[in-house]
Amino acid sequence: MNPPLLGQEMWALLADLYPICRSITGDGVRATLRRLQAHVPLTIHEVPTGTSVFDWSVPKEWNIRDAYVKDSRGTRVIDFRESNLHVISYSVPVRRRMALAELKGHLFTLPEHPDWIPNRTSYYDESWGFCLRHTRLLELEDGDYDVCIDSSLEDGNLTYGEYYVPGSSTDEVLFSAHVCHPSLANDNLSGIVVAAFLAKHLPPPPRRYSYRFLFAPATIGALTWLHFNESRLPRIRHGLVFTCLGDAGGHTYKQSRRGDAEIDRAVKVTLRDQGTPHRIVPFAPSGYDERQFCSPGFNLPVGCLMRSPQYPEYHTSADDLDLVQPQALGASLATCLEVIDVLEHDRRYMNQSPYGEPQLGRRGLYHLRERGGPTAAELLAIKWVLNLSDGKHSLLDIAERSGCQFRYVKTATAALVDSGLLKEA
Repeated sequence: MNPPLLGQEMWALLADLYPICRSITGDGVRATLRRLQAHVPLTIHEVPTGTSVFDWSVPKEWNIRDAYVKDSRGTRVIDFRESNLHVISYSVPVRRRMALAELKGHLFTLPEHPDWIPNRTSYYDESWGFCLRHTRLLELEDGDYDVCIDSSLEDGNLTYGEYYVPGSSTDEVLFSAHVCHPSLANDNLSGIVVAAFLAKHLPPPPRRYSYRFLFAPATIGALTWLHFNESRLPRIRHGLVFTCLGDAGGHTYKQSRRGDAEIDRAVKVTLRDQGTPHRIVPFAPSGYDERQFCSPGFNLPVGCLMRSPQYPEYHTSADDLDLVQPQALGASLATCLEVIDVLEHDRRYMNQSPYGEPQLGRRGLYHLRERGGPTAAELLAIKWVLNLSDGKHSLLDIAERSGCQFRYVKTATAALVDSGLLKEA
């Protein structure tokens, strides 16, 4: 795998998806999923308006064709065609003329960032509004304005896509990315493209686990999937939510509600082994869809992998293509593959010569050398694996306790199995 090259390909897909106006329902979601199908053979699901999903119900479907505010000269002073962030998502249809004083009650800006357009929604409140740069608001002159939001809010469907890759076991690893944000490059699209390319670049079979990739609108989409897959949930052994994976910050991992699930430990060891700046933060019932998967009724082992969880450009027009770096996308993909490697190889073994240290020299183990790896680190891993392989400690346990990189623990284990000193428990 070539992370820099794949990072460029991921960025190209992100740029292709960027102009689409997405929301929690509608043609923008469908268009996004159709483009992803060129990379991943997604199955598309449509769930009708009014369908009950736990304490929620699927909302009406929202679509938008055009929107603007025109001044007395007929000039579009706010134009949806310029940025789909200009319209509050789920705004009801509007065709009116009104004075500036009335119009200002429907206009939203960021005075602290006067050149940025905020992102706002009104999913469950039938209202309408525009977002704009504060500098533009200050330029508006008194007078009457023509207001048009050419949208529809009607019975329809909620749309989501999923891709299932069977493995040797029906136990599943779930990866989830939300597909409901408009032109926000890092918060939304970076998670989508990392998930799509991870699906394309899973390690070849045989694979221990089955893998499921979910592309769904935030909150209501995740809840809908959970509702229709309750019987499948006991199979989910590990999971990650992907978001904000394209900025220049170091990785941040938000733990599952359990806090000590194997996925929490696997990500922690992976980030430790990389030796780059990162943060591990505890679970909190806010954020992305990990809060749905980790709600107390499910309590699934699902964490959230991101880079910068908070950044000034978040939910604004400044979260654009310039914010996302191809090398960050490639590095995020590589991190996900390393986590999968830990999950796939985490086993328990039994030392077949547990009374004292076995003689390593006559088995050729003192000459073990992983390409590019220091001999001392390999030998230390061999000794730790032999000492802790009592059928109770997994390879992940050994990597955590010893401080040895997981790749050395894995290499040592393979050599010890080949020499007859270890057997899988």
